[in-house]
Amino acid sequence: MLKLHNTLTGRKDDFIPLDPDRITLYVCGPTVYNYVHIGNARPVVVFDVLYRLLRRLYPQVVYARNITDIDDKIIKAAADNGEEISALTARFTTAFEEDMGRLNALPPTVVPKATDHIGDMLTMIETLIAKGHAYQADGHVLFAVESMPDYGKLSGRNLEDMLAGARVEVADYKRHPGDFVLWKPSSDDQPGWESPWGRGRPGWHIECSAMIHKHLGDVIDIHGGGQDLIFPHHENEIAQGCCAHGTDYVRYWMHNGYINIDGEKMSKSLGNFRLVRELLKEYPGEVLRFALLSSHYRSPLNFSAEVLDQAGKSLDGLYYALLGRGEQVEPDAGYRLPEDHPVLLALRDDLNTAEAISALHAVAAKLNKAELPEKPALKAELLAGAGLLGLLESDPVAWFQNQGSADDGLANDEIDTLVAERTAAKKARDFARADQIRDQLKDAGIQLEDTREGTRWSRD
Repeated sequence: MLKLHNTLTGRKDDFIPLDPDRITLYVCGPTVYNYVHIGNARPVVVFDVLYRLLRRLYPQVVYARNITDIDDKIIKAAADNGEEISALTARFTTAFEEDMGRLNALPPTVVPKATDHIGDMLTMIETLIAKGHAYQADGHVLFAVESMPDYGKLSGRNLEDMLAGARVEVADYKRHPGDFVLWKPSSDDQPGWESPWGRGRPGWHIECSAMIHKHLGDVIDIHGGGQDLIFPHHENEIAQGCCAHGTDYVRYWMHNGYINIDGEKMSKSLGNFRLVRELLKEYPGEVLRFALLSSHYRSPLNFSAEVLDQAGKSLDGLYYALLGRGEQVEPDAGYRLPEDHPVLLALRDDLNTAEAISALHAVAAKLNKAELPEKPALKAELLAGAGLLGLLESDPVAWFQNQGSADDGLANDEIDTLVAERTAAKKARDFARADQIRDQLKDAGIQLEDTREGTRWSRD
């Protein structure tokens, strides 16, 4: 049984899908006006693991992750850059997909873009107005939070608390300070679409509700995102979805915790956020992924150089096990991870990735000690368990050869040439030259390992 922590109930619940033959999963994607930071990458990686697990457990999983390509931040960034909005959003959408691909994230089933769904948003807004849940005021259309008796159920807030905490200056066209924008007017120099309420553009919250309805249905199984989205974004999504269609909208809400940088909460205002693209210049994507999975997804994650270095060492240990002692061992092609395997048990327990990683190391330890006849099954077991986590997807030899940067050292082909020269020197019994080459490579940060299959090299 798969158990997931449901933010709506506040507990770990058994996952009972609406239709076991078609699981529906939606995760909030990026607003594409800049490169994404490591905090944006955490939900991508976390829910990629969930996607992989669901695909193992069920015959079909429809996974949607949206792209927000219309937003005031996008408008400002395009104006600041002096470029068309479409050019800016296309560039950063591509960058996002490239960065997440390097973190071994699988592409979702559906990647809906907000600007492709304006008509769906208009239809939903018209439905909300017709049902008395939205109203037009001063060129805007707003959702009336007082029209929904249990508004605030996801975040645990009530309207009285919201009113008490409202800022002094609230738009005078709102009936209640908590009412939120579904549609807003656009000036002549802003992008806009024709609507029954005039030329304008959508509010942020309506896009996800409209795209979920379009691609996944009135009610979906799982909706994921970062903890920061619980209020107001996901709270407002519930209001729109439930009131428009008279349904529960989402059955299981999942939220990952914040990332701290060197012990301090990551924040643009503090200037301590790290862009994934910059981190990828220093570390392989799989190291970043491993670090993001090293603690439970609901817990805060302290992201630091020490955490990344430890992630790299842990991955090295797993890849060393795959390399073996020079034997050419192919994994057992017919192996399938049993249902009671510790990796699967850990992941079915609310995505306990830390426990799953511990189970991988246990398999690697067995593989290191195993005799040759046992190795194909153990190698297959290690790869199958790692596959659920999106790990060990590189060739082991290439993994060690590509560690670090060759910018200030020997290039791969130069190393290969020296290794071949050393091999020839050993055959010619010129051991002094062979030792000289080994020392030269060692000084350059290259380690050699002589095996029955030949000499392997890796970067420190």
